[in-house]
Amino acid sequence: MAPWSPPDASIRTRVSCCIIAFNEADRIARTIESVRGLVDEVIVVDSGSTDGTQALAESLGARVVHRDWEGYGPQKRFAEEQAHNDFVLNLDADEWLSEALRAELRAILSQASIPASSFRMRMTMVYPHHDRPHLMADSHNYIRLYDRTKTRFAASMVHDTVEPTADVIQLKAPAYHQSFRSIAHLVRKEIGYYELQKQEKTKNKALLVLRVFTEIPWQFFKFYFVRGHVFGGFYGFILSVAVAFMRWTRILVLLGY
Repeated sequence: MAPWSPPDASIRTRVSCCIIAFNEADRIARTIESVRGLVDEVIVVDSGSTDGTQALAESLGARVVHRDWEGYGPQKRFAEEQAHNDFVLNLDADEWLSEALRAELRAILSQASIPASSFRMRMTMVYPHHDRPHLMADSHNYIRLYDRTKTRFAASMVHDTVEPTADVIQLKAPAYHQSFRSIAHLVRKEIGYYELQKQEKTKNKALLVLRVFTEIPWQFFKFYFVRGHVFGGFYGFILSVAVAFMRWTRILVLLGY
């Protein structure tokens, strides 16, 4: 395994980057390279990849640990436990830091003392085969840099979230998130996610039955207009149609059909 290059000399707060992965050889390098110079170590928790993800991550200097898949929260909590530092930067293998966010984080980590115990960053959606988000791209705001002695990922199989500390800071620059490789990949990924939800969630079945008749138009409206995919051209339109159908399919899965 190639040694991980040390962070820039200006960095005062040591940070461990934790990544969970399964068959991510086509994109995990982008994630790892985006944190080079900022973090003290990269830990990849792999759940049995067969595409060479482990060897690739190790060749880039990451420490790879195997753990069978038990859900999002448990996997990320296990990754936290492998870190040598209290501060953790958590990224998925389909996410990477923008250059602006790298500069913002470098300025924070170079201070004599870090100003907060948790930091939010906007994970901004990037379409497949693009390297930057479109105008008004959809984003989600998550805690991804945090002191693991003060807060941690929830143990939930489906809700991989970190509770903010009282002193949470919002970072200004975006991170990028390319969560699916194609519409077909999106469908496979979402079905697996819905099956986990079915194991963990209890839903009002009467309400779910009512949503069978309203879910597709509502989800299309929300995704296409409210979340800004109307600015994504033809791909934004077909993606909104696909997501609306998938959210309807989720209702059927939760009902047991």
